[in-house]
Amino acid sequence: MYGFKGGGLPNIKTVAVLPFDNQTAEPALTKEVNDAVLEAFQGRLGLRTAGENNADAVVRGKVTRYDPDVPLSFQAGQGRTDVTQRQVSITVDVEILDQREGKTLWQRQGLSETGEYRPPQEADGRKIALQKLVRDLVDGAQSQW
Repeated sequence: MYGFKGGGLPNIKTVAVLPFDNQTAEPALTKEVNDAVLEAFQGRLGLRTAGENNADAVVRGKVTRYDPDVPLSFQAGQGRTDVTQRQVSITVDVEILDQREGKTLWQRQGLSETGEYRPPQEADGRKIALQKLVRDLVDGAQSQW
């Protein structure tokens, strides 16, 4: 039987995901972004976690913008207009550094994604946006080899 298990990074077996700086007013984003990035690097790239000093690669970044309440669609009612669909937007700066080579493997400033939700389910929209961000990050990292 043949199989394919996620495409890792060349010569990178371990990774340290440092806590993302959070420049927004949403304190939960730090943990949510870190958890999503760590899960993707372990699951999709097959890397093991390690301490910063021992890891082959380090992922660091910051959440630069969070906009949780962008109206997308409306419905007119009796004397009022209701928002029926909204979106969350998350923007991050991220860098993946090969510690052994001392070089940046991948870097992106202003990586931004959105997630749509029906009010008041903002957490659903945030989850979708995070999944897209992580996909972009993993795809970007893999594109470098």
